[in-house]
Amino acid sequence: MGDRKQARDEEFQSFVIGRWPRLMRTAFLLTGEQHAAEDLVQSTLEQAYVAWRRVGSADDPEAYVRRVMVNAHARKHRRRLREFLARGDDLGLVREVADTGDRIAQADDRSALLKALAQLPPRQREAVVLRYWEDLTETQTAEAMGCSIGSVKSNAAKGIAKLRAIPQLADMVTQGGRQ
Repeated sequence: MGDRKQARDEEFQSFVIGRWPRLMRTAFLLTGEQHAAEDLVQSTLEQAYVAWRRVGSADDPEAYVRRVMVNAHARKHRRRLREFLARGDDLGLVREVADTGDRIAQADDRSALLKALAQLPPRQREAVVLRYWEDLTETQTAEAMGCSIGSVKSNAAKGIAKLRAIPQLADMVTQGGRQ
């Protein structure tokens, strides 16, 4: 029994090490704050560890854990806890900066995008983040959000439309499509 537990622990540890950056990025985009993202990933991984026998044997363990994370975030939001994607002073924001191009402009663009995401309702933000930032298919996004593909399409379309209506983001696209 000890060998099986050790093997399961090693499998879980390998999963966490390999998926941590991506899970953190998704959690940050959902919560908007570094500490909240860390808490969300930590609590998600606690749940995954307890059920690792079932999670590890799933067809796609990462999708299973992502679904747990989205559900945990949705539960928190339903309790009406406030979340901030970008505080006024931008303290604590983790910036993902691309490897090429003008780094100052990229940081400004990323900041504008994060502030724009903060203006979206939670379900629209989830759909936009999972579909376009995480590059999941509509089916994968629907599974992660626990809804139909039609709901994903609707929420993503409404979210993208709201993002397109923000002048600062429109300026970025017309200035050469910086990313």
